[in-house]
Amino acid sequence: MTAWTMIFAVDLDWNIGYDGDMLFKIHADLRRFRRMTQSNLIIMGRKTFESLPEQRPLPNRVNIVVTRDRAYRREGVTVVHDLDALKSLVDGLVADSGGDLRPFLIGGGELARQCLPWCAHALITKVFRRFDADTLIPNLDEDPDWATVWTSRRYSQEDLVYQYVNYERVSGV
Repeated sequence: MTAWTMIFAVDLDWNIGYDGDMLFKIHADLRRFRRMTQSNLIIMGRKTFESLPEQRPLPNRVNIVVTRDRAYRREGVTVVHDLDALKSLVDGLVADSGGDLRPFLIGGGELARQCLPWCAHALITKVFRRFDADTLIPNLDEDPDWATVWTSRRYSQEDLVYQYVNYERVSGV
């Protein structure tokens, strides 16, 4: 089975978005996201894709969009309509690459909950603030199947204080 990596920026309540957009934009975190996901697979729901700049696929990555809408088509992305098709596609692409491609789950909240059992790693940027939000992901600090394996020092950008926290699944994969 292919091990997936979740990569998200969260607030203190593990919120990730509001009204179809990110809660905050941290320039260093966006550069880290690009560096980590480049030349790999990125998996997202339709709403996440539509929140990208100009609703265009992120360059130098295989963009996979999950939606129930069978008529949904976008240039430069692979669209799948259910989780079984998603799992098969990802496993096949990783196998065909000889394991060189890593799958990254990048959004949104509903897809994170549904695909959490396939994730073995999580790269989380924690922002030490609460935001008005309507989208969240599962709190890995409260999940006994996950453990923190690395924590960065704290950084800041303007009024945001944040740190990077890496998690690994300790059971349940």
